[in-house]
Parts: sequence; C-alpha cells; structure tokens
Amino acid sequence: MNTIGDPYELRSGVPDVDTFRRLRTGAGMSDRPAAAVAAGLPNTWYGVTVHHEGHTVGMGRVVGDGGAVFQITDVCVLPGHQGRGLGRRIMARLTAELESRAPAGAYVSLIADGPAQHLYAQYGFAPTAPRSVGMHRLV
Repeated sequence: MNTIGDPYELRSGVPDVDTFRRLRTGAGMSDRPAAAVAAGLPNTWYGVTVHHEGHTVGMGRVVGDGGAVFQITDVCVLPGHQGRGLGRRIMARLTAELESRAPAGAYVSLIADGPAQHLYAQYGFAPTAPRSVGMHRLV
C-alpha cells in the first residue's frame, strides 16, 4: 500500500519467473535458471514486490522451513529506482512478517553483498564472523 504522492506500491507475493530473473540481473545480481526459479518461487515463505507505474521494480523474499530457520534472499531494486528508500521498505515488510509469524527463537540469516550490510544492520542483522563464516557451494 502506498501513501498519497508515493509512486511506489509494495505488494505481498512473488513475481513471475521472467520478472524475477529480470529484477535480479537488472540489479546486478546473478541470473538463475528459469526451471530452478519456477520450482523455487512457490516455496517462498513470504515475499514482497515493489511496483511503479505498472512495472515491477523491486522484490525480496523469505525462504526457510517455516519454523526454525529462515533466510532473507533476493532483495533487489532496479538501478533507476534505487536511492528512494525502497530497500528499507522491502526489509521492513520482510522483518515485520517474520516478527509476526515466525516462532520465537527462529534463526534468520542473509548474505549481505557489499554495502547492503549497512541496510541489513538497520534491521538487527549482525556479522556472524568470527564465530561462524558464511559459505556457499554451487551445484
């Protein structure tokens, strides 16, 4: 929902496969295979999209097991719409949903690319190092 004079609308849900891929690559993130995206999007625990003049310009998702472990992922805004607080609005919606529906004590993680760590810190996220180190592996 947007306020008067606000050209952006946030909606609960996830984009379609093509829009998801366009948002990721448009924001400088890596692409994902269409089949993998099609399989993964329906398993989103909670998602939000940002709309401007009929176009989807941003998104963010929470994935996880629905109880003990969650991960915030795919937070992105197209470059022409960055710098307008949309990342903060996406994170506010995702964290509000977690605080409202996730069980107490649930572990919520994310991977912060570059300066995005400053945004995520505003929502209570802190580096795990040196206690633990984020790792990844591609299949």
